[in-house]
Amino acid sequence: MNRLSLTTSLTALLAAGLVASGCAASTGGTSEPAPAVAAEGGTLSSSVPLDHRRLPSAQGEWLISYTSADAGGKPITVSGTVSVPKSPPPQAGWPVISWAHGTTGTADVCAPSADRPGGPAHSYVGLVDQTLDRWVAAGYVVVQTDYEGLGTPGEHPYLNGRSAANAVTDIVRAARQVDPGVGSDWFAVGHSQGGHAALFTAAADQQAAGLSLRGAVSIAPGGFQTSQTTTYFQQRTGEQGVRAALPFLPTMLIGAAAVDPGIVPEQLLGDDVRPVLDAARTTCQDGIREAAPTVRAERVFREGADLGRLTAYLKSQEPEGLALRVPTLVLQGTTDVLVSKPGTDQLVKSLCERSPAIGYAVYDGADHRQVLAASQPAAQRFTEDLLANRQPANACSRP
Repeated sequence: MNRLSLTTSLTALLAAGLVASGCAASTGGTSEPAPAVAAEGGTLSSSVPLDHRRLPSAQGEWLISYTSADAGGKPITVSGTVSVPKSPPPQAGWPVISWAHGTTGTADVCAPSADRPGGPAHSYVGLVDQTLDRWVAAGYVVVQTDYEGLGTPGEHPYLNGRSAANAVTDIVRAARQVDPGVGSDWFAVGHSQGGHAALFTAAADQQAAGLSLRGAVSIAPGGFQTSQTTTYFQQRTGEQGVRAALPFLPTMLIGAAAVDPGIVPEQLLGDDVRPVLDAARTTCQDGIREAAPTVRAERVFREGADLGRLTAYLKSQEPEGLALRVPTLVLQGTTDVLVSKPGTDQLVKSLCERSPAIGYAVYDGADHRQVLAASQPAAQRFTEDLLANRQPANACSRP
């Protein structure tokens, strides 16, 4: 299985945090450790057929649980869904799109697999499903991981590249145990937080056994320069710019603490913003936003709080230092105020310094969500070119 070697700022954080506003799964967040899982990563643990098709072009859909590994390599259980096409599988099996979703939150109620019409995240998840249905109609299997800690035991390590890449990879192996028509060729495709996950998957230092990762598509990727999150608040005074950003800070802190227990959100945040932290442990982004108080920037963090450990962790999860090992396509909208085009321009430039093949396409007038539908035809051309062994366009200039 893939295991990674880890080798503006605020707008990237916001993009990773806003795109989904919550989803119903079970109940509140869980803090108990995940039970030991002895099976190899990608082992199917359970499979339940779904009566209601989220993707109308699918012949069948299943809610599954499968084994994976957390950021430290410890075995865990992750949930997700598998959707297979109506068309008969080709000789090599259907190719697979492993979808990495945008932020829903860190509480168990935010697992996207439990989305339903009228649910707290349906405005986003329903929009995503429209795009994913186009992949199924084109003959691809679509698998959607919930990520570690969403709907399963343990905390969700928000924006941890290693954990997300493991979940994105291992669900493909699990899907091959659901339907024999699922092939070994696959692509990591994600949006916002999931765009970050797709980049970390593309940087995996080894291929998963029995699979062939052909490429990755990163749409409006989050995570760029997230280590500057702390300075965003520290360099401001008063209330300007705080209320919009505040709902995403506890999500980031809880995610960091899930990996590094030395990061204790309660010791870093001021008393005025504790309601936001409390909300983040039980609800999703809309509920967190509603709980966000009006607070001055200088009161966001506790006076004298040592933010060095948090900043160092966030730095380790920034995607700009990755060396991508498979062809990768980055897609960006010009009117995206959550992941800015200038920020993504910088990210692509940085990735080009270490990676051999990166495509980059920009969509005039598309915002953070509109870029999903606008870019899908280009993303599909990219995957089809790679499946046909055609070289995709390369945006990286070489001397």
